[in-house]
Amino acid sequence: MLAINGSARTEKGNTALILNPFLEGIREAGATVDVVYAKKLNIKPCIGDFQCWFKKVGQCIHSDDMQSVLSKIREANILVLATPVYLPLPGEFQNLLNRLMPVIEPVLEFREGRTRARFHNDVKVSKIVLVASGGWWERGNLGTVIRIAEEIAADVSVEFSGSVLRPHAFLLRENEEKAKEVTEAARKVGYQLVNDGKMSQELLDLISQPLISEEELRERYNKGYENASGG
Repeated sequence: MLAINGSARTEKGNTALILNPFLEGIREAGATVDVVYAKKLNIKPCIGDFQCWFKKVGQCIHSDDMQSVLSKIREANILVLATPVYLPLPGEFQNLLNRLMPVIEPVLEFREGRTRARFHNDVKVSKIVLVASGGWWERGNLGTVIRIAEEIAADVSVEFSGSVLRPHAFLLRENEEKAKEVTEAARKVGYQLVNDGKMSQELLDLISQPLISEEELRERYNKGYENASGG
């Protein structure tokens, strides 16, 4: 299994607060997990010349750390995409996702009103899972990154196995009791993913439960802005 953490704050970010116990559960279920951090990799932007599709199939024009990531993807049975919500993604993570083209077969199909492709036959990934954190109150704030992960899975014709979501994730650092409850649920769904092949909605809802009211969080953000601006 391969987990790609797209957080600019790597293992110190809020995304890791959910990803780490999730991966702990996966390991407890007997799976081997490899974790890479997009921020720590030298990955050049895709230049969109499609050489990896039309000239040298499966070979990227760039020679950088993405070659190692693609090798890991080829060997993983489950791909975990972990990211905080930016507008919509951290830059390094977006660069990495754009560079997935060499592992996608350049044969197009039209299914259910959409153009789709598939991974090359040497790619073992059969499931994609999203782990996402956000700073705002509602789960809807994570909707864009969910759609991105769903589209990636559909574009390469593999199962999208669900989303592990944590809105206003930074508050886990301030509420030890709730943090334990949330991280334990994350550990359990990780175990379920490997052991049962799916994650229970009850536990996923527990992970994304509100920690304070929307009004409280909004007032806290606005007060911070007023203090910073001298208002």
